[in-house]
Amino acid sequence: MISLLIVDDHPVVRDGLRGMFSADPRFEVLGEAGDGAEAIAAAMKLRPDVILMDLRMPRTDGVTAIEELAERGVRSRVLVLTTYDTDRDVLPAIQAGATGYLLKDAPREELFRAVEAAAQGQTMLSPAVATRLMGQMRRPASEPLSQRELEVLELISRGSTNREAAKQLFISEATVKTHLLHVYAKLGVNDRAAAVAAAFTHGYLTPRD
Repeated sequence: MISLLIVDDHPVVRDGLRGMFSADPRFEVLGEAGDGAEAIAAAMKLRPDVILMDLRMPRTDGVTAIEELAERGVRSRVLVLTTYDTDRDVLPAIQAGATGYLLKDAPREELFRAVEAAAQGQTMLSPAVATRLMGQMRRPASEPLSQRELEVLELISRGSTNREAAKQLFISEATVKTHLLHVYAKLGVNDRAAAVAAAFTHGYLTPRD
């Protein structure tokens, strides 16, 4: 049985989701939260397998909550469930460490599959979100690497795994993966080795003794 925490600022949405999941023996709803701050407190207390997280909420938004949960070492997987699929919503949520991203018009069985996938650490994205992310990754690079991307790349060049880099930078492993995807896009490469080689070529990294 997969345990859930439902986070949404609309009570009617929370009620609907609770009813939907409670009626299925595969899931157990441990609690609800009306904003990101409540979600953080509830997640630290209940330790659910999966958190269904809305994004645009008062007081503390979903992205901020996802970042703070990662910083506090909460191992619950976060599945974003929202109405919005714009760049200003999708990219920050993925960068913060969300395991999956679905829109609220997703069919019931698709939502169930996404929760099951999230519980296993697998990513599931709505088609619209996947298309948007692919468009971002394929966009020609025209901007320099950010400071955080350089930090990740430096650690990778020293042989660190994604998990080791995440631990040293105090961020989630999913966030490291997202930074690497951005590095690949900016440098026009497809893997870690090519990214490190390109970084030396372009002067982002310098040889060490």
